[in-house]
This record gives sequence, structure tokens and C-alpha cells, in this order.
Amino acid sequence: MAGPQNLMLIKDVVESERTALLIKKLEQCEQRCDFSDPRSDFVRKEIKRRALVDIVDYLNSSDHVFADVSIYGPIIRMVSANLFRALLLNTAGDDLFDPEEDEPRLETAWPHLQIVYEILRRFVVSPSTDHKVARKYIDQNFVLGLLDLFNSEDPREREYLKTILHRIYGKIMSLRAFIRVSIQNVFHYYVYEHQHHNGIAEMLEILGSIVNGFAVPLKKDHKAFLIKSLIPLHIPKGLPTYHVQLSFCVTQFVEKDPELAVDVIRGLARIWPITHSRKQVMFLNELEELLELTRPEEFEQVIDPMFRYIAHCIQSSHFQVAERALFFWNNEYIVHMILHYRAKILPLVFASLQKNVQGHWNQNVVSLSHNVQKLMAEMDIELYEHEADLYESRRRDQPRVNRQREALWSLTERVAEENRDAVGSSHDNEASRQVESTNNRFASLLVSDKNQRVETSSSSRDNNGAVSADGRRIRDERQGANLNSFPKLDRDSSSSLDGVLDEDDDRCKR
Repeated sequence: MAGPQNLMLIKDVVESERTALLIKKLEQCEQRCDFSDPRSDFVRKEIKRRALVDIVDYLNSSDHVFADVSIYGPIIRMVSANLFRALLLNTAGDDLFDPEEDEPRLETAWPHLQIVYEILRRFVVSPSTDHKVARKYIDQNFVLGLLDLFNSEDPREREYLKTILHRIYGKIMSLRAFIRVSIQNVFHYYVYEHQHHNGIAEMLEILGSIVNGFAVPLKKDHKAFLIKSLIPLHIPKGLPTYHVQLSFCVTQFVEKDPELAVDVIRGLARIWPITHSRKQVMFLNELEELLELTRPEEFEQVIDPMFRYIAHCIQSSHFQVAERALFFWNNEYIVHMILHYRAKILPLVFASLQKNVQGHWNQNVVSLSHNVQKLMAEMDIELYEHEADLYESRRRDQPRVNRQREALWSLTERVAEENRDAVGSSHDNEASRQVESTNNRFASLLVSDKNQRVETSSSSRDNNGAVSADGRRIRDERQGANLNSFPKLDRDSSSSLDGVLDEDDDRCKR
């Protein structure tokens, strides 16, 4: 096979022959070079590099070069031959590779690829390009090839791809829906199958610009894209690498349609991180941005799930999480909303604030919690004192609740033991019916105990926060009725259970 020819420069030939020489050089550059060994094919690599540089210089020499549609096919064929290749991805396990800490693997063929990307970029952005003709060559398969390249570890390549794909989306209208659906498919593959992709941040940057151009009111498929694709992107452990871009896209949707804030906040609540402190801080940052765009009617709908997780973060042992949650009370708009709905919000956060003040290890968190308590007391002192009384009453009631829970667990273990013995000793229908009846009645006991605790927490209390005498008497009667109705508890075991509870009462008194 003959080696590549060192052709003349395009500018050195007559103008009538330049297009033919350009096409010849484009065909010559379709041949790939092996960059795995820097010392191999050196002459061939240098000839191809000079040809690519000459092509770029010629394209820059005139604004009307792309008016000739005969060069469209050779350009796209040359670009496809060089760019669409198997990517060298990181071979280490996902747990060993950290894209934020580890150095990315740079593309060895970048001296050629950079020039090829530059040719494609100039072809796409040129005002003289006839995009009606260009879409015959820049088709769906070409777009899918570009999207596959977003997984490259080389950030220089992903930056070129981001610019080029964004321009294609803007220039070729017929490909817009296909590009959105293809990006959505990449997100789904990333979230639900592999959870490793290098180009999610760049794709989200493209989407941020796309969403910014959506017309109002939003279409149903646009809203579905937010709920089904963008919200699940908060799940993977690689969230820190693209959270800024993701948060921008989500807030763009909410700015265009504030009613979406309810669906977004509820979606975040369903996947809220419980043990991942860094993700908790990110969720809190995004939640504050969303609340600033939320109207009062939407704010009221998300109070319960939102402030339950805020309360959970307030009492976090990680001081950065606790501080970030307490900083919500530094936002004037959020404080105004809290003032308006204080009767619903204060019961959700009071216990967390009180626990921080009484025993958090970080002094700054203690100080911030105390400031928030003072602010809530200034909003409504009567409501604050009422919640303080309820908290103190629940604290005093906690030993009794713990004893009830331990007693129920003891009864559960006993029923399980007796059911196992009954099944082991006999397999007839009568024994099975007896076991099923025992289980059903025990389940009723558990439900009754749960309802009893709910009624106890919501029963009337006196000025000191203690349970009223009538409420305590009714509650004790129900407890006695429930324990006496337990099917497998004989007189001896009932006496022993009463003895256990009496001993616990004596220890508490002492």
C-alpha cells in the first residue's frame, strides 16, 4: 500500500482547482493513524496533520467556502472516520476511580482530533452553510455517534462536543426532538444501569440552554422529562460532578412553571439522602433555590415532607449539614413563608432545635439553633410555649413508651415461639386456623397500640404540659383491655408482665 502523498497547499493552486484539492485532502485524512506508539508512522502522522491544518486555513480564508454543497459529504465522511471510534475508558472499578480527584486519561490522538473537531465546528456554525442540505449528512446516526463520544475522559473533547451538538440543535430543527429523547435515554442508562458516565455535566449544560428557550406553557413531554429524567439524576453517587448544572436545569423549569415546584420537591423528598452528608448539603442548596421560586400556595403543599427532612438535617451530627439547614432562616423570603405557616412548621422543627441546644457537639450549631429558637419565639410566643410544653411532656413520657415497646416485643417473640411449636407439632387444618387467628388478633393489638400512642400525643394537656387525668385514665383502660385480650397470654405470664412493668416503675421512681 502506497504511503500518503504530500499534496500542495490549497492556497497555492488556482481558484478553480481549490475545491477539488480540498476534497482530495479530505479523502486523504479519512485514514486513521496509530497513536499508541509515538514513534510509529511518524511521517504519515505529520503529513495528515499538515493536510488538516491546510484545510482549516482554507476554511478560514473565506466566509463563502461552505456555500459549495459538494464539500458537505466529504467533510462529514472525514469527520465520521476520525471521531467515531472505540473510547478508552477507565479500567479501574467505580469505587477506585474518583473523577474529581483522579487525573483523566487524555486522548493520545488529540493532535489530529482537535483539528477535525475544529473543522466540524466551523462547518456547523458558518452562516453560509445550507442546513437544509447539511441535514442529509448530519442525520440521526451522526447525532448518536456524537452522544456516544460524550463518554470520553478527555475534557477537551467533551467541550468541543458540547459546542457542536448545541449548534446542531439550534440550526437543524428536525433533529431537536430526537436530540432531547436521545439525551434522555443516556440519562436513563446512567441512572438505572451503569451509573458511570463522563459527559453528564456537559449534556446538562446543553439542556440548560434548551430549557431556557422553551415556550410557556410547557408541553407535557417537557414536564415528563423533568420528572422522569432530571429528578432521578439526583440518585447516583456521581452527583457532585454535575449537580450545579442539574440544579440550574431544574430551577429553569420551575421559573417557567411555578406549579412544578410541588412535584420537584416531593420528588427530592422521595430520594432524600439519609447518610450521605455531602449529598444532603447539595439537596439543601437546591431546595433553598427552589423555595425562593415557590409561591405561597405551592409552599403550603410541600411543608410536611420538606420540613421533616430539614428537621432531620438540623440535628445531624455532621456540622456542615446542620449549619446548612439552619441557614434557611437567613433567607428573608423563606422566613416570611415560615411566619405565615408557623403553626405547621414549628411542630416539625422544634424537637430538633431543642436537641441541638441541649447537646450538639459543635458550638456554632448550638448558637445557630438558639438564634432560630429566638426567631420562632418572636413570631408567636404562645405557639412556641405550647410546643415547649408538649416537648417536655413527651420527654417525661418517653420511659413509659420505651417500656411499652419492650413489652410488645416480648409478646411478639412469645407468639412467634408458640406459632412455631404449633406448626411443628401438628399440621392439621385446626392448628393452622388457630395460628392464623392468633396472628390476626396480635396484629389488631399492634394497630390498637399505635392508635393509642397517636391519641395520647394529641390528647388534651394542662398548662404544665401534663396529660389530663381523664385522658390518662382512658388510655390506661385501653392498655389493660388490649393486654387482657391477647389470645396466648395466660394468667401466669400476665402476672409476670405486670411484675416487669411494676419493677420498671419502681426504678424510675428511685
